[in-house]
Amino acid sequence: MENWLVSKLLTNTENLVEGIVLRGYSGYYYVHDGREEWECSLRGRFRREKQQAFVGDRVLLRPGHGFKGVIERVLPRTTLLVRPPVANVDQAVIVFAVREPDPNPWLLDRFLVLVSTSGVKPLICFNKVDLTKDGQVELVSRYREIYPLVVISAKTGEGLELLCQALGGKVSVFAGPSGVGKSTILNALHPGLALKTAEISAKLKRGRHTTRHVELIAMPQGGFVADTPGFSSLDLPDIKPEELSGHYPEMDAYFGKCRFNQCLHDREPDCAVKGAVESGLINKERYFQYLEFLKELKERRRY
Repeated sequence: MENWLVSKLLTNTENLVEGIVLRGYSGYYYVHDGREEWECSLRGRFRREKQQAFVGDRVLLRPGHGFKGVIERVLPRTTLLVRPPVANVDQAVIVFAVREPDPNPWLLDRFLVLVSTSGVKPLICFNKVDLTKDGQVELVSRYREIYPLVVISAKTGEGLELLCQALGGKVSVFAGPSGVGKSTILNALHPGLALKTAEISAKLKRGRHTTRHVELIAMPQGGFVADTPGFSSLDLPDIKPEELSGHYPEMDAYFGKCRFNQCLHDREPDCAVKGAVESGLINKERYFQYLEFLKELKERRRY
């Protein structure tokens, strides 16, 4: 209690205001203190030390005139996603469409590995269920057995209530390729938000970017959601090959059951993971995807 009083008195003495960074561009950061929004610049030492604030950062700002201020401190972060760049995220809502564009499991698995290495909990959201075909139903079932998952249609409203409940009270980031309906979903959850959306390109069969920067949006039901630009390629995080299986929940369940302590679940004998694949306990497509990522990490370490 004594330390809290000292900290509180220090903050009051310096007249600093705590808030969360909602968005930032052109050298300015827009910070919400729970009541008002401030237009802020960074203290000069941040630029000299080549540091920056990210959307989602909790900061202390020094007020100026007319709700303008200077960010004096960035408070310690709990998590930090690099791409998209968002701090202090509780969960990543990884959005894919069941059709238009067709889902890419290779890209989805890369998202899931990246989110896991960042310490953020994933929530898979399959949109456009109104366009579902039998093949996409199988894909949804594959991931439902492993990860938290919602199936929705932003067009018809199906499943939106479940997604709304999952967002309440959390800082969430929406991520996924272009054209899957991230902005359309947010418009459906937040009437009046009017984020820009675009139709799928009939020629290329893929989405066009509508979100140009990362922005944290306060949701009516509580919590914040970051709308982020879409992208179609993603580098694997800088991890060791032997760490990869720890970011596959269905494989991590077999930790310590292989003959070798640092089993890569590739060509080693008496591998519990390979046994689970052969018996159908681990999805073969996910496992083959894992082997492809494992090869990529091995080749990266050679250089």
